[in-house]
Amino acid sequence: MSTSTRALELLGLLQNRRHWPGDELARRLGVSQRTLRRDVDGLQEFGYPITTTRGTGGGYQLSAGASLPPLVLCEEEAAAVVLGLREMASGAYPLSGDAAVSAMAKIVQVLPARIRRRIDSLRSVAGPRTDRPRNGMADVACLTTVALACRDHEVLTFVYVTRDGRGSERTTHPHRTVALDQRLYLIAWDQDRADWRTFRLDRIQNPTRTGATFAPRALPEGDPVDYVHRQMGSMPAKYLVHASVQAPAPRVRQEIVHYGRVDPAGDGRCEVRIAADSLDWAAFCLAALGVSFTVHGPPEAIDYMRGWGERLKAATVQGS
Repeated sequence: MSTSTRALELLGLLQNRRHWPGDELARRLGVSQRTLRRDVDGLQEFGYPITTTRGTGGGYQLSAGASLPPLVLCEEEAAAVVLGLREMASGAYPLSGDAAVSAMAKIVQVLPARIRRRIDSLRSVAGPRTDRPRNGMADVACLTTVALACRDHEVLTFVYVTRDGRGSERTTHPHRTVALDQRLYLIAWDQDRADWRTFRLDRIQNPTRTGATFAPRALPEGDPVDYVHRQMGSMPAKYLVHASVQAPAPRVRQEIVHYGRVDPAGDGRCEVRIAADSLDWAAFCLAALGVSFTVHGPPEAIDYMRGWGERLKAATVQGS
């Protein structure tokens, strides 16, 4: 293996784990510890913020630096990448939300503090309206902290705020982040309750990595997305939208997937019920089917869909 190839592999290993003991890292690369130290020195000279600790328990870790390492990204580009990955992590795009969270965590952990502050300030700037429902996303610092704690199997503490605004202190073993229904969730083992819990990331406040690690458990179900969906389905939603759809149940079920219940109604029709906290999301699911449908309730959903129709009709008249 050439020196340059080994340096890239070394950098990848440092980005994928918080801390590497020197002997283990050298063994993974197939080199002596002396060669490893020389390779680390070379990366440090190029600007990568690698911290070295000596003695028992010593090793190497990639830390936040005073300047960006040579990814050849300017500050504007770094901010754009992180905000784009944050949006992608919501699951609103046909890409892996897990991959977006992982990539964002790798970038944010080496960003200088001034760029992190700039990214956080951009969250309050109003952006253009889109026809895709927006989610209640967690902020960049929160999402990164949770993602890194999952990656490093590190005990995570935070305040969790319920729908009615009450907060409670939680000490957890975080395992996975999951994108579902335009939101991000954390699957974690709650130490105080000695059981699995699912947390909405936008309701997590002040997440803190304690430094203590835990042995990961097998998740309660094989498919994390299915598990979170079932957990959310067992909780009362703000709205239960009921609509009759002029399309066969199998086709609608394939489109709705796990976002609602679809029951056949005969004559190529079906009844759809979507439990959601956002009428935006329910309306988007129904409109995206591309077939005729009638909303029966609740009254808020009927009024909301009527408003959609009036706005779309007005837009058509103005454009004619």
